[in-house]
Amino acid sequence: MDSLTHAALGACLGELLLSRKLGKRALLWGAVAQNLPDLDVIAALWLSPADNLLVHRGGTHSFLFAFVVAGLLTVLAGRWYKDRHIPWAQFFLFFALQLVVHDLLDTCNAYGTGLLEPFSDQRFSFHLLYVADPLFTLWPLLGALALLIMSRTKPARWRWALAGLVPAGLYLLFAGYNKAQVSTQLEASLARQNLPYSEFFVTPTPFNTFLWYAVAASPDGYQIGHRSAFAPEGFVTDFRYFPKNQQLLASAVSQEEVRELEKFAKGYYTVERWNDTLVFNVLRYGQMQGWQNPDARFTFHYFLSPPGVDNKLVMQRGRVQGWSRETLRNMYRVIFGEPEERHWAENKEE
Repeated sequence: MDSLTHAALGACLGELLLSRKLGKRALLWGAVAQNLPDLDVIAALWLSPADNLLVHRGGTHSFLFAFVVAGLLTVLAGRWYKDRHIPWAQFFLFFALQLVVHDLLDTCNAYGTGLLEPFSDQRFSFHLLYVADPLFTLWPLLGALALLIMSRTKPARWRWALAGLVPAGLYLLFAGYNKAQVSTQLEASLARQNLPYSEFFVTPTPFNTFLWYAVAASPDGYQIGHRSAFAPEGFVTDFRYFPKNQQLLASAVSQEEVRELEKFAKGYYTVERWNDTLVFNVLRYGQMQGWQNPDARFTFHYFLSPPGVDNKLVMQRGRVQGWSRETLRNMYRVIFGEPEERHWAENKEE
């Protein structure tokens, strides 16, 4: 998730766990601790973009890192506040919980989180939330702001902390329910259209959990479509086929870079040529406004050749590229409109 969400959650947790001993300082400690795993972004200063993709959300997002750093922070905070007589176990629980919550929340996104590193390079990703979702962030942010403004002597402070955490947790459950319902309906749509596939996943589109992006993999390509959580059960989702074009990778300048990208993509990728540029698309991050243009380019596109093409902002450049009021209106139509309107919005540019 984004840094603001982590900071707000950390502040609300800080209020519940440590405010009686530290007052409002607990909010600050919580916000800082909750964001410590993202220190791995510093690695981008010296790593190549492809290497950095595998480092991000790796070791610093592991359980091992969480407990080691929680121990170090406990020693530091214990010395800093030795006059407060705070038990070692209370400090350790505070920091460990903040770090582990960060790690587990990041598994809800599409990126993948290395919870078990360095013992396993498996990445965990449950595709429940987009990396920034206002309806998830709103509650902890309001709770954290109220706690900052409110006097530390107010007896109702704990209620504001819970008001920040509980609705966010319920929204996460709601996202899981939406995903389960949409997955079942999408698989039914694939079956009704006799579209074969070996693997399948769905992930939310930007900033919401109401419109979902689906990828069904076959040996040579992928069926890709979008479906609203409010679509009627019998509504058949349209899919568009994208060939994998794996053979194009033979012309890539760096085969080592190709292997790193294939590992990062977890097998879900296509290769294209944009004029003289060889492009590697990772499908797990969706299409740029794919709900209104089924042929839209993919959000994550990495330039393999010619040499020297800049990939430093590869995770950001396609997320909101080309967005406008019309984009939001089309998204609204696809989510909440009648089935005919959804078909129109999805197919209007065919």
